[in-house]
Amino acid sequence: MAVTAAPSFGRNLLLRALQPADRALIAPYAEPVEFVRGDVVFGSGDPVSHVTFPCDHTVVTLAITMLDGRMAETATVGWEGAVGGVVSQGYLPAFSRAVVQIGGPALRVEAGRLQAAKQASRTLRNLFTRYSDCLIAQLLQSVACNALHPIEQRAAKWLLTLHDRLSTDVLPITQDVLAEMLGVRRTYLSGVLRGLHDRGMIAVARGRITIRDRAALERAACECHDRVRRHFEDVLGAVYRDDGTLVAVDPAAAGAAGSAAQGGSASREKAA
Repeated sequence: MAVTAAPSFGRNLLLRALQPADRALIAPYAEPVEFVRGDVVFGSGDPVSHVTFPCDHTVVTLAITMLDGRMAETATVGWEGAVGGVVSQGYLPAFSRAVVQIGGPALRVEAGRLQAAKQASRTLRNLFTRYSDCLIAQLLQSVACNALHPIEQRAAKWLLTLHDRLSTDVLPITQDVLAEMLGVRRTYLSGVLRGLHDRGMIAVARGRITIRDRAALERAACECHDRVRRHFEDVLGAVYRDDGTLVAVDPAAAGAAGSAAQGGSASREKAA
């Protein structure tokens, strides 16, 4: 990890969604960093001193490592969010390990500074509460997915999750990394990917996997990807392009949708 020139707040969707007054509370303390693949943002048991906001196409995964060395991914975070001290106030020992899967720029803010900003602003606090809810939803869905769904569906889901956060169909991910994230042997995963390739959904090459038919890949995936995506839309106001790419966060739209839903529910109860 290296310190670099400051990337714009607009290169992280969560920061981009901040109101100007809220942005001013954080901007003086935002430290730019540059990650390469394999960097550990924090390890299990480490005190989490900073909240890290991936920018552009940087992707971080939260993973659990077992005593025998096996690892499994529990959540994927890109430019839509943040890792470290998001739910807590920071400085608590991390339960999971945060590993950079796709390198690039990021901003990080000392956890105490962010906590002070949240205490000073209701709108800032509300935005991070909404994001925390979405991150927890992703974690909970991952638990159910890993327990109940076959590897082909899980692999398709993971590729879709990564594709959501990038603006290209070419995913710079190796079979070794994907197998590690899914908690399976590489030889086993190769057979699964070959099946998706033979059905025209993906193309596999050295160091990359290309999405060829997103719609077919969505049909091959379990329902977990769609459920998490819809929760991000409903709670955080996530906006997706037709090709599935996540391009904006609009918490005001999510709040309006929530108010409408509550209003509709109240009307139905009154009518009943």
